[in-house]
Amino acid sequence: MKNLNSIIMSTIRFNSFSILSPFFVAFFLICPIVNVAQNRDSLTIPWVELEDGLQYCVLDAPEKSIVNDSKLTIVKIDPSKFEFNLLTSTEYGKKVRTASGWAEEFGMELVVNAGMYGYSKGQPNKGYLKNFDHLNNPRMSGYYNGMMVLHPKDSTKLPFEIIDLTCTGWDSIKERYHSFCQGMRMIDCNGNPMAFDKKPTQSCSMVLISNDTEGNVFIVFSRSPYTHQTMIKFLRGLPFNLRQTVYLEGGPEASLYVNTGKDTISKYGSYISKSWANDDNDHFWEIPNVIGIRKKKK
Repeated sequence: MKNLNSIIMSTIRFNSFSILSPFFVAFFLICPIVNVAQNRDSLTIPWVELEDGLQYCVLDAPEKSIVNDSKLTIVKIDPSKFEFNLLTSTEYGKKVRTASGWAEEFGMELVVNAGMYGYSKGQPNKGYLKNFDHLNNPRMSGYYNGMMVLHPKDSTKLPFEIIDLTCTGWDSIKERYHSFCQGMRMIDCNGNPMAFDKKPTQSCSMVLISNDTEGNVFIVFSRSPYTHQTMIKFLRGLPFNLRQTVYLEGGPEASLYVNTGKDTISKYGSYISKSWANDDNDHFWEIPNVIGIRKKKK
């Protein structure tokens, strides 16, 4: 019979989930994965602290997907304890990198997609993206009403927030931050769901980012494919008081990488209905634009 630890780690790798720490093996033995279908007011989240201000959990989705494990991977970040950065290939050598490659080269503890990107020269973000003096995409999208803002000029502000442009006008924030990344909303500033009715039946692996009412940052990843409407329903059932939520990426490009020096988590997507309808992807794809996060220096 295989060693119990090796069985657990094999199962984790099969689900595109890599945690290289004996503590996490013990965690999976004693902490059952929670189903978010439970009543949100009574749901206890089995958070694991990776380090101060950075927590992690895995939940069963309320509905089974057509492939893979039907799990939601959630990372919770206290933004007051971390630096947030926009890293783009147009600013850094016109070179695309994997999530782990971005993290290693730029000394980031967490890397996630910055948003969907175009296939024109430079592979710019589909929405407006500016990092200090560098313009990755100078054009505002009239369709995307989520704006991720970084590097506030007022040092008392949180280093990362998501602004709903239908609730807070662009003119009122554009001079207050050094960096901006525009994306497509899933949930608005009042906690209401977006319709996502252009492709209501499209399902995919996906990764998204959200703020709660206290300013905490949540990153949610699902390898198993769901429609956007279904994922929004899941998110609104969580006991986090999520508000502004932005869809970052889907399919095999969807990437989440965490490396604290002690623990490593690697998550990559695969499935997109019709265009990439398989669960075969076994590695990070190279992506041009990412959000990188690391602990603030004391």
